[in-house]
Amino acid sequence: MTGRLGVWFMGVLARLPLPVLRALGWLIGEVLFVLAAPRRRVTLRNLALCYPQVPEAQRRRWARQSFVAFCQTWLDRSWLWKAPAEVVLSRVKLQGALHELDGDTPTIIFAPHFYGMDAGGSALTLHTDRAFTSIFATQPDPAVDAWIRAGRQRFGNVRMLNRGDGVKPILSGLRQGGLLYLLPDMDFGPADSLFVPFYGHQAATVPSLSRFARLGRAKVITMVTRITPTGYVAEISPAWADYPTDDVVADTARMNAELQREIDVDPGQYYWVHKRFKTRPSGEPSPYA
Repeated sequence: MTGRLGVWFMGVLARLPLPVLRALGWLIGEVLFVLAAPRRRVTLRNLALCYPQVPEAQRRRWARQSFVAFCQTWLDRSWLWKAPAEVVLSRVKLQGALHELDGDTPTIIFAPHFYGMDAGGSALTLHTDRAFTSIFATQPDPAVDAWIRAGRQRFGNVRMLNRGDGVKPILSGLRQGGLLYLLPDMDFGPADSLFVPFYGHQAATVPSLSRFARLGRAKVITMVTRITPTGYVAEISPAWADYPTDDVVADTARMNAELQREIDVDPGQYYWVHKRFKTRPSGEPSPYA
């Protein structure tokens, strides 16, 4: 019941002018920064680990910005997944190396967890008719899960796969000239992860980008979507040179280095609420204790 009510309410919010919706998101984000103490501590700890040279006051501003961006982008899914396509196109700008989307070369889009990632996904499906595969985590509430699935499949030729579906359908789509929207920049635990540097700390990182690129004979491009006062800007990079290699550890470390460069542009827009350093090498204590 709660999920269905929430989905209905998002449909109501879709009718609001964007400035009003953003103001509401700002208010909720500011309130959550105060009330959601455990998640606030995680965010501040992540920023302290990654930016120890930055004054604490600045890290705290980034943390507040992160909470606000989280709430604003969540509310934006109302219009993103319900408003007419021309409204979405007017608010979400896709730019950069757009030629990388042409043709039928197997292509992996490294789309790290910036808060605007769903807006970027919609922009991609509106700009290309190529088969598009995305991997998702099932939501516990069926109504919310169905809403998210429908929203992400609203435009274009999109296939949603669960992590439990295995690699065969992913590789099949790539080898047939499709696009793979991949978000491997979170701590998914020790299974199938490698420890590689992230902001100078060993971080458990899934090596799926390197492995899918090699097995799917695919090129890799980056797409980072940042929230703006008038919507979003999704920036596509040129294809990575000399990637993948035969060294999966080096490839995965490079992925984190590429991610760091993107985060440094505007640290407050990255998904710092996640315990990125939760999994530690044997014998090393948790930084969140």
